[in-house]
Amino acid sequence: MELQRRLYPIGIQTFSEIREKNYVYIDKTGYVYRMTHSDSKYMFLSRPRRFGKSLLVSTLHAYFKGRKELFEGLAIESLEKEWTEYPVLHFDMSLGKHMNGEQLNRYLASQLKDYEDQYEITDNQVDVNLRLTALIKCACQQTGKGVVVLIDEYDAPLLDVMHEERNLPVLRNIMRNFYSPLKACDPYLRYVFLTGITKFSQLSIFSELNNIENISMDEAYAGICGITQEEILTQMGDDIDLMAKKMKVTRDRALTELKENYDGYHFTWPSPDIYNPFSLLNAMAKGKIDSYWFGSGTPTYLIEMLNKFGVPPSKIGGVEAVSAEFDAPTERMTSITPLLYQSGYITINNYDSEFGIYTLDIPNKEVRIGLMRNLIPSYITNDTLTTTTTVVNLARALSRDDMDGMLRLLQEFLSTVPYCDNAHSEEHYQQVFYIIFSLLGYYADVEVRTPRGRVDIVLRTRTTLYIIELKLDKSADDAMQQIDLKNYPERFALCGLPVVKVAVCFDNEKKTLGDWKIE
Repeated sequence: MELQRRLYPIGIQTFSEIREKNYVYIDKTGYVYRMTHSDSKYMFLSRPRRFGKSLLVSTLHAYFKGRKELFEGLAIESLEKEWTEYPVLHFDMSLGKHMNGEQLNRYLASQLKDYEDQYEITDNQVDVNLRLTALIKCACQQTGKGVVVLIDEYDAPLLDVMHEERNLPVLRNIMRNFYSPLKACDPYLRYVFLTGITKFSQLSIFSELNNIENISMDEAYAGICGITQEEILTQMGDDIDLMAKKMKVTRDRALTELKENYDGYHFTWPSPDIYNPFSLLNAMAKGKIDSYWFGSGTPTYLIEMLNKFGVPPSKIGGVEAVSAEFDAPTERMTSITPLLYQSGYITINNYDSEFGIYTLDIPNKEVRIGLMRNLIPSYITNDTLTTTTTVVNLARALSRDDMDGMLRLLQEFLSTVPYCDNAHSEEHYQQVFYIIFSLLGYYADVEVRTPRGRVDIVLRTRTTLYIIELKLDKSADDAMQQIDLKNYPERFALCGLPVVKVAVCFDNEKKTLGDWKIE
């Protein structure tokens, strides 16, 4: 029997629509039951953009409205016995971006107005916090039930002004004012859930609300957003087969490619492997691997911040930190780590329980290549089209183990593009090599420590390990001598691949490769 392609909910974040129109739905309702039957009445979850937060909020909305029919066949059906309907106030802050104080106040007022009409509130209060207080009390009194408040993307109005001294305090005060009734109205509330990307400090937004449980790094909720490896294998078996057929590869190969490109997220440790749901569903809908999540939002602000904090491309991943340094408020950050982590550009890769230290790294190929492409203008040239074409040709040469041919192409390329202003140090060219090798999809590392010193670059292809030493305005012989003198190859003898030594000299005047030696 021929497999039928299912409908994928690309850009659809409403639970009822997904269920009624029979779109693919990865069952997260077991988490919904756990959240709503826990000790905590107030919860906060942080996840990167397009990771399924809005769908989770919409699922909670349907659950608290008692819409049992939407949950047929899902995990919660056998767990929930009562299906009580509660009054639900669902606020979506995602459209409150790029606004000044007056516009934001009007936006919040419009969100309240719909519910005030529903409960026939004619009280003409002006302040949004007083209106929200009256709304919660009225909804509770009219229905005789505790009110559920769901706030999706609570931080959206603040994200684009996070580092602006002038606008942030104004907008932050408006949002703090709006959220303030959530503490005062505690007797009238059944449950409060907020989602967002960043973790703002308790002081700045929720000065009153000090009883929010942040479940972002709770092991019990590790797989609440995104799609786990187990969920793919148990709930998407036919989808994988169809994808493999479209890609004209085996099922195992399709799974490997999906894993390399979209997997690798962990929001606590230990954690199941989590795939980016936006990219995964897009890849299955279109039947091909592409840059879906990264391509859906240009991280110009992120590139600016990398420059501001002086973080070179090779130092974006491989960061060691305690949780307070990355699961931390971003508005007063002293390093770029919280922003990179909360935005989904780096993720937890390991954890040393003895010292409480997490290792954070770039999660997968899609993010690595997306970041490197966006860094080309800062390190190589604004002509990204020529760079992309060149990278393909460099990859072809390396796949044939033709390092000499690859360096010849690179020499020609760098001599024809307008060079960057800061192209006058060994470190700069080291980063140029790192970006290019990362774009090739190979494992590259810079400043690799050995017992006798540091190797400038280690590059591992499928067949070879290259040890690369870079020198500026010296000879390739000098660079090779350094490799031989420190006997780097013996450090890598156990990797199981043939080790090739590459000595490269850069000509600072011509802004390209001078000569090189390969042994």
